[in-house]
Amino acid sequence: MCGIVGFYGEEKNKEEIIKKMADRIKHRGPDGEGYYTDEKIALGHRRLSIIDLGGGAQPMYTEDKKLVVVFNGEIYNYLELREELKEKDYKFLSNSDTEVLLHGYREWGCELPKKLRGMFAFAIWDTEEQTLFCARDHFGIKPFYYYKKDQDNNIAFASEIKAFLEYPKFEKKVNKKLIGPFLSFSFTPTNETLFEGVYRLLPGTSLTVKDR
Repeated sequence: MCGIVGFYGEEKNKEEIIKKMADRIKHRGPDGEGYYTDEKIALGHRRLSIIDLGGGAQPMYTEDKKLVVVFNGEIYNYLELREELKEKDYKFLSNSDTEVLLHGYREWGCELPKKLRGMFAFAIWDTEEQTLFCARDHFGIKPFYYYKKDQDNNIAFASEIKAFLEYPKFEKKVNKKLIGPFLSFSFTPTNETLFEGVYRLLPGTSLTVKDR
């Protein structure tokens, strides 16, 4: 199953915050945990080992450390994509489908999700471009929520909304306009949720965050 968490913004105590966010969803990944932080970003991962049990730990990096990814899901055509990328002289250090996302993003950029067959939610941080790229599979099998306040560029994301309870900028407010639709349909009919500022990344869509 796995779980991913992260936030973009110049927050203090990033390491402490991201670990608490990941601990909120530790049931999704009992086999391991990992974290990445720098001045702009914090990424966390709780792992359920399925493919490449010994070499698929996350966050995963390119060899030059310029790209880092956290990923929840499974890429069904990763072997075909792996061979296509190897023909373009990309070097693989593991047998994990996660590494295909890293090299695939370097090769195809924001077009990467169109190449993928599978169920996935992932976030890739480009340390050179200072860009966060997130994507969700076309059927919305894997969950991806994000929290965004209109007045700033800070953003947090997670596999489950409960992880935002550990994010300092999260304000627990009910989205009152959706109470009626939720009571009628047992779900919210838009990308908004019952929490103000919390949205679903819609199936088959992506999200890019950068300052410039």
